[in-house]
Amino acid sequence: MKLLPELTSYLEGLPEPHILFDSQYRILAANAAYREQFSPGRSVVGRTCYEVSHHFNVPCDRAGESCPLARSRESGQRERMLHLHHTPKGEEYVAIELAPLLDANGEQAYFIEKMEPLRIAQGQPAAQGLIGRAPVFQDMLALVARVAPSMATVLLQGESGTGKELVARAVHEASPRATRALVAVDCSSLPENLFESELFGHERGAFTGATTARAGLVEAASGGTLFLDEVGDIPLTMQVKLLRLLETGTYRRVGSTEPRHADIRVVSATHRDLDRMIHDGRFREDLYYRLSTFPIHLPALRERRDDIPLLAEALLSRVAPQKRLMISPGALQLLQAQGFPGNVRELRNLMERAALLCDGDTLEAGHLEQALMSGRRPAAHPMGQSPAPPDSAACAGPGQDMDARKVPHPPRGLRDIEYAALRERAALHRGSRAALAAELGISERSLYRKLKAAGAA
Repeated sequence: MKLLPELTSYLEGLPEPHILFDSQYRILAANAAYREQFSPGRSVVGRTCYEVSHHFNVPCDRAGESCPLARSRESGQRERMLHLHHTPKGEEYVAIELAPLLDANGEQAYFIEKMEPLRIAQGQPAAQGLIGRAPVFQDMLALVARVAPSMATVLLQGESGTGKELVARAVHEASPRATRALVAVDCSSLPENLFESELFGHERGAFTGATTARAGLVEAASGGTLFLDEVGDIPLTMQVKLLRLLETGTYRRVGSTEPRHADIRVVSATHRDLDRMIHDGRFREDLYYRLSTFPIHLPALRERRDDIPLLAEALLSRVAPQKRLMISPGALQLLQAQGFPGNVRELRNLMERAALLCDGDTLEAGHLEQALMSGRRPAAHPMGQSPAPPDSAACAGPGQDMDARKVPHPPRGLRDIEYAALRERAALHRGSRAALAAELGISERSLYRKLKAAGAA
């Protein structure tokens, strides 16, 4: 196809990366922004979009991915989605907007695709930001990319430790307000008598101790984003005043009658069940609808187990950057068998403990086992009752190793993974049994016992 010079000139003048391709996925033109970001020093003209972007040999929808061209054919209109693309810097999330071009017969003949790297998240271990590749993570990220450029209020809902503040920052950084402040308000830590003053500020003499006028957090966030963390903990009396701010865009400092305009975008988050709280009369229904114009569910770590190796590697480099530790396959197996009720926050703490227990350059299953046991909370007992005495079979008798008395047996599934990891470690180890025991952080007697139980003695 011979491109019209006007079309080529139009594409070249666009600041964002753009390509033009036909209905057979063949790239016909790529502008300078695309060539610079995605294919420096190499032409993409004549190649297929799926080969360049994904290194696939078939279209995306035939390789288990969503395909904007296929979606556009079905809908007959512009389509937007999020993809993981190969770039010179590795795989990166890219926000795609595809527009079909019609021929003289009104049929879709060509497609223009705009691509913008979504720098708020990575599909590979990174020093900061959101990390993940699991489908539920990508679904969440696609919602972030879609709502961020707007002014809609966003409600982030998810369990503790799922990274709500990181997602709030991602919404802010992908918005037109990214150059201004993101101001976080920890609603759970503010006592009721100080909440209004902290949020809206106060005038001099408004209350005892107010010797000077003070701007509040709403004012500090002017032009930017106000992040209300744990919004479910806001007292009912303050919920009314927050609702007024959201409805009118105005507020008053404590001790003042003068209304002030709030130039803010509101993102809120909670781990609480707001529906239940509304039913119980502990949260205002009208405030809920004001906060949740665009709700986003943050998946728990157990919903994205395939992301655990990526997260573990990234978190390990963050908590122990000077060690440059690797993680053994057995250790990764053990990690993926955990429930992680504390989600990513619990995984981070576990990696930090394990790194402190490791003296070598590889984190083994034994280090994680130690870290898991030392971080496990004791079971709660009814008030006034003492814990049941230990099972006699678990108590060490004369001549038995102290390790057997201190550490309870893990559940069978966990024990099988531990034994598999131990057999692998023993097969690869070239030193003495004493050296292997030292590396695993257990006594030599315990090592022999474990090896025998694992069938590797």
